[in-house]
Amino acid sequence: MTQVDARPQAGDTVRGVTMSGGTADVRSKGLGGNSVGLMGSAVIGISTVAPVYCLTSTLGSTAGEVGLQMPAVFLAGFLPMLLVAFAYRELNRAMPDCGTSFTWTVKAFGPKVGWMCGWGLVIATIIVLSNLAGVATSYFWLLAGEISGNPDIAALDDNKGVHILTTLILIAIATAISYRGMTATKSVQYTLVGLQLVVLAVFVVMAFSKVGSAEFPTGTGFSWNWLNPFAVESFSAFTAGLSLAIFIYWGWDACMATNEETTGSAKTPGRAALITMIVLIGSYLATGIAAQMIVGSGDQGLGLANPDTSDNVFAALAGPVMGGVLGVTLFVAVFASATASLQTTFIPVARTVLAMSTYEALPHSFTKVHPKFKTPGLATVVAGVATGVFYAVMTLVSENVLVDTIYALGLMICFYYALTAFACVWFFRKELTDSVKDALFKGVLPALGGLMLTAVFAKTLYDMWDPAYGSGSSVLGMGSVFVIGVGLLLLGVVIMLVMRFRSPAFFRGEVLKKETPSLVVAD
Repeated sequence: MTQVDARPQAGDTVRGVTMSGGTADVRSKGLGGNSVGLMGSAVIGISTVAPVYCLTSTLGSTAGEVGLQMPAVFLAGFLPMLLVAFAYRELNRAMPDCGTSFTWTVKAFGPKVGWMCGWGLVIATIIVLSNLAGVATSYFWLLAGEISGNPDIAALDDNKGVHILTTLILIAIATAISYRGMTATKSVQYTLVGLQLVVLAVFVVMAFSKVGSAEFPTGTGFSWNWLNPFAVESFSAFTAGLSLAIFIYWGWDACMATNEETTGSAKTPGRAALITMIVLIGSYLATGIAAQMIVGSGDQGLGLANPDTSDNVFAALAGPVMGGVLGVTLFVAVFASATASLQTTFIPVARTVLAMSTYEALPHSFTKVHPKFKTPGLATVVAGVATGVFYAVMTLVSENVLVDTIYALGLMICFYYALTAFACVWFFRKELTDSVKDALFKGVLPALGGLMLTAVFAKTLYDMWDPAYGSGSSVLGMGSVFVIGVGLLLLGVVIMLVMRFRSPAFFRGEVLKKETPSLVVAD
């Protein structure tokens, strides 16, 4: 990838795009070019989502909300993600910038909206990183107990001091790998992603092979009605299930954050995102259908909605479905899934911070790129430290606060994905009448995705007001999840106002201009 000068001129060809003024202010960051190809980019996207971890933590919860319609809800959650993926693809072709949502929404809507969109991505990622680190720690000790056959070792996870220390060590290791660059990241991810997908495939095959056996009395025969979202009993149950479904797809856009480090940066990240989405929907549908067929979606025995096991389905099903030895590999897969995602999730947050500082929306010190590894070194380290501090403080203060913070994550995801989708429509508004293809992929589909996510955002915001949402705690009569979710967004507003005084040029629109360029994509 040819690095872009900080101020390319109209007529220059930058990363496959003929400039006509609109993206002439897009700056190079000094990242290492041509570090990742199509497969590597797709692997990073899959890894960030952590499909095995997402399945073990949401299969039970989703079944509890929508019953046998879980596969239908997985499809319903896939739809807005796919529509938004088209927006990312089109915007990336026009501006392959590692700031992704931040940069694109600034170009479409101006610095204030763009800054808040970037903040939504950053704070959502910090929350996810802390959650992934905690899950990886729990599975580390669970796996150690299984391998050693000593339940006392597994019980070490219940010791708050041991748990926090282990979590901080895992965060440090993940930060160090990300710090060393995309080549190190890619090498680790091929192994971890390959492992979890293979083990997941083995689980699905073995589950199908045992359907109907006497040892699984709660199983049920397949029905095409499972794929009908209109069969969900109530709209509230559907939206609750949909919120969970949207969460399990979050993170696919990590392959977009590596666009300046990708071979063929104008097209490869978009293709990688679509490959990621296809792998995810295939994995989720196959696993969900297999699990329902073998144990059902009820709340008795091994049923997916059993409250005693619904928060960690694979821990309950590993032994019965796969047997003792192979069952341990499922624990390994969940651990690999969480640790792999922990490491790759540093990619989007570090590169978003790098872009924001490059365009003077954050302090200049974050623009530092390691001279050897070509990574946003300081941004990566600060993200690691912030994640460790956040998790340790939340764990020590209250487990309820930590849980409610995770519940508030859905609000952040819908917030910045929807803004990015609408940014695509507005940015390309002058091109929507050029062809049916442009109208569809730059206008209609992104707009539908944005509207769907906006509806989920509004419904989630409404539900969060109820103290029963999340852990069931409240603040001044309002649900804790509502206070945390809205509070984190308002914190972004406060920081933005501070940066407005420190970096007035950016907020006057002088650094990254709000424009609609006329783009001609080069062959």
